[in-house]
Amino acid sequence: MTNEAVTKYLETKNHAANAVNIHFKTRSTITGLFVKGNDYEELRSKNFWRIVTHANLPQWEKTKDISLAKIFNGMEFTRFSEQ
Repeated sequence: MTNEAVTKYLETKNHAANAVNIHFKTRSTITGLFVKGNDYEELRSKNFWRIVTHANLPQWEKTKDISLAKIFNGMEFTRFSEQ
């Protein structure tokens, strides 16, 4: 997906505040939450996205520690779906 397509999805229906299923071209689907860090705009311009995976969500909710997020390439995304 292009960074414009990902941005459009996140801005509609406030998807950025909720965890979503992220489907990939070459790997298994993950459930995660898109995170806006200090470098959000720079990463977004390059189509990279910080995502906290489902396993780290409880700890993320408590600490908001950015190191719990992983960076994914948006070109590997095929679609998003609701949990």
